[in-house]
Amino acid sequence: MTPWEIKGRELANCNCAYGCPCQFNALPTHGTCEAAVGYEIDNGHYGNIKLDGLRVSATYKWPGAVHEGNGEYQIFIDVNATPEQRDAIEKIVTGEDTEEMATMWWIFNAMCTKRHPTEYKKINIEIDVENRLGSVVVDGTLNIKGEPIKNPVTGAEHRARIDLPDGFEYKIAEMGSASTITTAGEITLTNNKDSYAQFAELHLNNSGVIR
Repeated sequence: MTPWEIKGRELANCNCAYGCPCQFNALPTHGTCEAAVGYEIDNGHYGNIKLDGLRVSATYKWPGAVHEGNGEYQIFIDVNATPEQRDAIEKIVTGEDTEEMATMWWIFNAMCTKRHPTEYKKINIEIDVENRLGSVVVDGTLNIKGEPIKNPVTGAEHRARIDLPDGFEYKIAEMGSASTITTAGEITLTNNKDSYAQFAELHLNNSGVIR
């Protein structure tokens, strides 16, 4: 198993209500799980291959809860990545060289029966975890826009966090609101409008979250 480690930031948007029941081992709000995510790798490596500054995005769709399987997904990798970096990132985000059930990527891959061909795109990502602001733009393919949850009466920003001491993705995630528009790619997302968003700092390796 090739040793790898990454530190970075994540913006994820799914079609669930704020809070996302899946984070608590409950069923999705609307029965299905439909998501888009972007990752900014601040620093990382796969063996001797540096991954600093690279960006990755993905779309996912399941007909029910993730753990019920039969999902599909597609990965988008930074066009600026070298062939070696592309291969390294693809291995990480498809759960290869990872202990069983150690990361979200291992689980997502295991729960999908269809993996669409990876595409290499210009990807722009801006993620401010603390302030719950972010955007992910995969050129000609998708756009995720995230912001704080707003109080429905006053319009003031509402802050909430999810703390998962034994989670496989993050330690703490800031809750937000986001919308995703897909214009190309193999997976179309039409239900991600002002829905669940999470902003998180990531620190992962072959064994999962580094605490």
